[in-house]
Amino acid sequence: MLFKARFFISGIWHNLAWRTAIIVPLWLVLIAAMHQQLNVAEDSGRKQITMGYMPVITNLASPILDYASKEGDGIRFKSLKFASFAEMAEALRNGQIDAAFIIAPLAIKLRQQGEDVKVVYIGNRHESTLVARTGLDVKNVHDLAGKTVAVPMRYSGHNLSILQLIENNGLEGRIKVVEMNPPDMAAALSAGSLDAYYVGEPFAATTLKNGDATLVHYVEDVWDGFICNLVLVRQDLIDKDPAAVKALVDGAARSGLWAQKNTREAAEIASKYWNQSVSLVEYAMSTPDDRIRFDKFVPEEEEMQHMADMMQHFGLIESNNISGLVDDTFARNADLQDIYGLESIM
Repeated sequence: MLFKARFFISGIWHNLAWRTAIIVPLWLVLIAAMHQQLNVAEDSGRKQITMGYMPVITNLASPILDYASKEGDGIRFKSLKFASFAEMAEALRNGQIDAAFIIAPLAIKLRQQGEDVKVVYIGNRHESTLVARTGLDVKNVHDLAGKTVAVPMRYSGHNLSILQLIENNGLEGRIKVVEMNPPDMAAALSAGSLDAYYVGEPFAATTLKNGDATLVHYVEDVWDGFICNLVLVRQDLIDKDPAAVKALVDGAARSGLWAQKNTREAAEIASKYWNQSVSLVEYAMSTPDDRIRFDKFVPEEEEMQHMADMMQHFGLIESNNISGLVDDTFARNADLQDIYGLESIM
């Protein structure tokens, strides 16, 4: 029996050693190939700016800039999709990405945690929606009493908006608000484990389009000029390479104005990066017509201060100080001339 046990263990060891001898070299080859792909811009002599983003329309500039900068000899803007805003914040904090298309209140939180970051651009506005599960007969916020509503995270404009609605309508303690990553919301609602959710498009459009949800309200109905996401960069990037930051903001602003007139083509590009159907993205971008604002991309200190005041009011932060957070220089001086096609964005 002992001999058999030793033989069995020896066989396992031999098998593992054999597999390791094959797998490790293959793994190293795979890692090298991925590294080479990620650094193709660097290898070709092109400067690369890595942008973190979540797949929402307010961040439409990220995939468009990636797509538009693949060819040529200018800056290569590389999009990196994240599963959560918290992960993206850590990546920016640790220098793993150069810019973050990040949810707005989280930028305030990062600044107050001592990160030397700047808001340089505001993403497309009026693209967030509150929806409720079909069959619940929810027509307004009062009908959400006793229900559960999901928001992307506590440091989100959606959370601030629903908390404001709850307070203004005397519904404190009667609506349960939970945090959930946007990609999970539609499935949770369709499965019946969630009553409603408040999120950036196209995640609300997913259930509106298939009939699993009904519209409660568009964000602009309760918060004009609502900021979902914005672009956050570290001050050291501005100090080290202001030309790259200017190119990023110029390209983001130009991409929005181009997308406004080329909805179908913009949806086709975004769908490739977001792994969502072209019809869904196009529906979210155009329903209702002319809903999304692509021209209000300049960050205003007053509106960021208003958001910080709300965060303090609802106990999300202790201080409403946002000193030094906003740098509107690049957005105010964005070059918006001669936007005639996708190739002109850069």
